[in-house]
Amino acid sequence: MRRRPSCPPRILVTVSLPGRATGRLERLGPVANLRRSNRALAEALGSPRFRKIEGILCTISDPIDMRTLSAAPALRVVSSFGVGLDHVDLEAATRHGVLVCHTPGVLTEATADLAWGLLLDAARRITEGDRLVRGGGFGGYSPSFQLGQEVFGRTLGIVGFGRIGQAVARRARGFGMRVLYASPRRAPRAIERRLGARRASLDTLLTRADFVSLHLPLTRQTRHLIGARALSRMKPTSILVNTARGPVVDERALVHALRAGTIAAAGLDVYEREPLLTPGLARLPNVVLAPHLGSATLQTRKAMADLAVENLIAALRGRRPPHLANPDVFSRRKSRRGAR
Repeated sequence: MRRRPSCPPRILVTVSLPGRATGRLERLGPVANLRRSNRALAEALGSPRFRKIEGILCTISDPIDMRTLSAAPALRVVSSFGVGLDHVDLEAATRHGVLVCHTPGVLTEATADLAWGLLLDAARRITEGDRLVRGGGFGGYSPSFQLGQEVFGRTLGIVGFGRIGQAVARRARGFGMRVLYASPRRAPRAIERRLGARRASLDTLLTRADFVSLHLPLTRQTRHLIGARALSRMKPTSILVNTARGPVVDERALVHALRAGTIAAAGLDVYEREPLLTPGLARLPNVVLAPHLGSATLQTRKAMADLAVENLIAALRGRRPPHLANPDVFSRRKSRRGAR
């Protein structure tokens, strides 16, 4: 059990926060800000000051693993700026008595909007057309020029039916779409009725959907869930959208499928080895590539920052954070305090 110090807690922030979030932390205790790079946290581990850090506010680019936990014996809480926790060794953090928090809910609508943006862009070849016009290749209207896929009235397959998946389904109603979803657990019937959604096996969804949108966490079971076999089950006119986690898709298999015409197109916001791209992906005309913009609106990023800070402050003050991924740690702390 990590002891709670009597002096103001030392806090490490690995990202520039929008709004007044950093100021709220500075009122709590000394705040160290890292130079933002993919190796910023790794480079800080060797610093003697890192051993005194009690709270870390990080992003999905920062690995919170055994090395990080061992280098920070005073660490009491990790607050991640985002929903997914695949960058955190949750079991190791729990063993070390470190609370792990995240920011679900506040980015649902923004991410669902972006998924639809990618879907529409890929279906109607908007970015491809933009490049053509800017390059001087537009020669005027032609009835057979750059034809895309119809969206209205088609079938949307949603893989992962949590908050974001359901928000995507809600938007599909405006497009008169049939909605299939694949999920380990069935949604309440009231939600199915309200969204016009029907649960199906992944295999059935892949074979029937005109659009497949991914909204599931990255786990051992979901890594490369969409690989060569899954892609081969999809229609040659279908479009894949990924705003979840890059490694859910086997990008090498996706590149091959897009080249071979196994599927028609894809819209990606996340990548298997982000920010690097699998060779060949950037050269394909039938894929829309966004730079991880799922939650990138002014309102959402500010709300995420506020929630990440709220989680951190609550934990450092001994209160239960609003969004805690390993509540057993807090329960143990509370029972030990009560036993004193």
